Amino acid sequence: MDRLIAKTWTVNEKEASVRFAPEERLLDVLRDRLRLTGSKPGCEEGECGACSVLINGDLKLACLTLAAALPDRTAITTAEGIAAADRAAARFAESFVDRGAVQCGYCTPGMMVAGSWLLDKPHIAAREGLSGNLCRCTGYQKIIDAVECCRKSEAGGEE
Repeated sequence: MDRLIAKTWTVNEKEASVRFAPEERLLDVLRDRLRLTGSKPGCEEGECGACSVLINGDLKLACLTLAAALPDRTAITTAEGIAAADRAAARFAESFVDRGAVQCGYCTPGMMVAGSWLLDKPHIAAREGLSGNLCRCTGYQKIIDAVECCRKSEAGGEE
């Protein structure tokens, strides 16, 4: 008996059909089945944010999300989707580099997903919005500065 689950989601604005075991996490399906490796397996306990993704526009941790729990037509945006998007969030990479917010790069994809989510949430302070994402290399101020710069740019302010 085939015990695999079949789902069709919108991943990074493209339809993706995938089959996976009922116990698989979204992180594993993204990395192993869809070959989207921007979401990283960090702590695998929901404490580091390296696996951050957007699910229907909400910031979520892929390591804590059971793939089978996501219905068909769920919209998932990964770091690859943020980087490829033709919108302000795609400028985060440049902002991170310009402000020295990237060193090892392990946390960067999750930080960029969280930062992208924050662009539409001006009522949430950058420090608060990024609080679920850990960085052991650069320290948080450079990352917060990169996010705030993008927010100002989006709002029509100066960099």
